[in-house]
Amino acid sequence: MIISTASLRDMRQVMRLERVCFGVDAWPVLDVMSVLVWPGMVRLRATLDRKLIGLITAEPVWRDGISMITTIGVVPDHRRLGVGSALLAGCESLLPGEKIRLTVREDNQPAIRLYEKFHYTYLTKVPNYYRDGRSGLVMEKIKDTGRLHL
Repeated sequence: MIISTASLRDMRQVMRLERVCFGVDAWPVLDVMSVLVWPGMVRLRATLDRKLIGLITAEPVWRDGISMITTIGVVPDHRRLGVGSALLAGCESLLPGEKIRLTVREDNQPAIRLYEKFHYTYLTKVPNYYRDGRSGLVMEKIKDTGRLHL
C-alpha cells in the first residue's frame, strides 16, 4: 500500500470510492472536484497496485483554529487492514493547530471505534445530518503538542 497526495487525476477512482463507501451520501461530482483542487486542502490517497483503496481529505484551520476532516473512506474489501489508520495518521500529521474535528454517522460503529482509538471524543450530535435522516456525531481530538500539561 502506498499513501500519497490525491489530485484531480484521481477523480474517476474517487467518484467510484464515494459510491462504494457512502452510497446515497456520496459527494456529488462538483464537491469531489472541489476537494481535489481547492488550495490548502490535505488530500491523501491509499493505493494498492495503482487502484485507489482509500481517501482522506481535510481542511486545515477550518474555523477558529480547528482543522476539519471532511471525508475518509476505505473500500469494503480493504477495511480493518490498517488503511484507515494509515490515512488518518498521515492526515493528522499534516494538520496545524491543536484541535481536529470530524463528523461520523451515529450508526457507523467501526469508524467510531477507529476514531476513539486515535483519541477522538464525542462533542455533539447533529440531527438529520445524513440524507436518510441519520444523525452525525461530531468528534474532536486535541492533538498532543508535546507540551507539558500541568
